[in-house]
Amino acid sequence: MKKIEAIIKPSKLDEVKAALSEIGVNGMTVLEVRGFGRTGGKQEIYRGSAYVVDFVPKLKLEIIAKNDQVHQILETIRIAANTNHIGDGKIWVGPIDEVVRIRTGEKGEDAI
Repeated sequence: MKKIEAIIKPSKLDEVKAALSEIGVNGMTVLEVRGFGRTGGKQEIYRGSAYVVDFVPKLKLEIIAKNDQVHQILETIRIAANTNHIGDGKIWVGPIDEVVRIRTGEKGEDAI
């Protein structure tokens, strides 16, 4: 099993969620986060003074998936979240040793 984490623009959430639903992903966690990458934030002007907003609002998606689903989920998120502009986000994958469904006690892939 793998944990897929993706940072996306908030405006792309509905598109990403719909696309993931179409390929059978039936659960994910969404967190509101702030951060910056190559853009380093953005400059804004308030009452004639320029200042830099260092942390840009983003959403972080977390999905636990079976190993054979990972590539399809990555591609689905990449396509649905893409605007062809800087700041579209990142996706990364890490291992998951165990999953337990609290309500039933199911473990491993049965708990996903």
